[in-house]
Amino acid sequence: MRRAALYARVSTVEQEPENQLRPLRAFAAARGWQALEFVDRGVSGAKDRRPALDAMLAAARARKLDLVAVVKLDRIARSIHNLLTIAKELEALGVDLVVLDQAIDTTTPSGRLLFHVIGAVSEFERDLIRERVIAGLRRAKAQGRKLGRPVVHHVDVARAVALRQDGRSFRAVGKTLGVPHQAVNRAVNGARPKFSFPPGR
Repeated sequence: MRRAALYARVSTVEQEPENQLRPLRAFAAARGWQALEFVDRGVSGAKDRRPALDAMLAAARARKLDLVAVVKLDRIARSIHNLLTIAKELEALGVDLVVLDQAIDTTTPSGRLLFHVIGAVSEFERDLIRERVIAGLRRAKAQGRKLGRPVVHHVDVARAVALRQDGRSFRAVGKTLGVPHQAVNRAVNGARPKFSFPPGR
């Protein structure tokens, strides 16, 4: 009997995962799988850490699972890249992936082929995006544009250094100059090798 993880996720605590679990249970029962349920309640798909998903992957790494079943791709992954990362790990562990609504089933040759096609298209898309970004940066540089984040706050470094040498804190200097203390910290730290400041401030 194959051990199947049935994974469901709902974004809010008011939502019920039963709409996802019912078809997964029926699918597992029809194939005679031993079902283990993992449910994330009130967890956004954009979050890196999802308790039930992490527990399921830990079970897979411990060789306690033979396959993972979900209703939709967006329940288990927040992006194609994230999906492929999870799928590659499952593949390396010998754990199959079944997605009901997208008819992906890596227990079958056609399902494995479809998943590899999705992966190849995603990788090709990432390469195209990377090439466009690099080409755009080169073009901007050739046109003499200054790259990088613009400076939002201009700090009078000489005055900031003088105020620091008087023993004022970065916060106090920031209030005096009318800029955030973080901006003062960054500006003054660039001049630190040339000056000494009171310790611990």
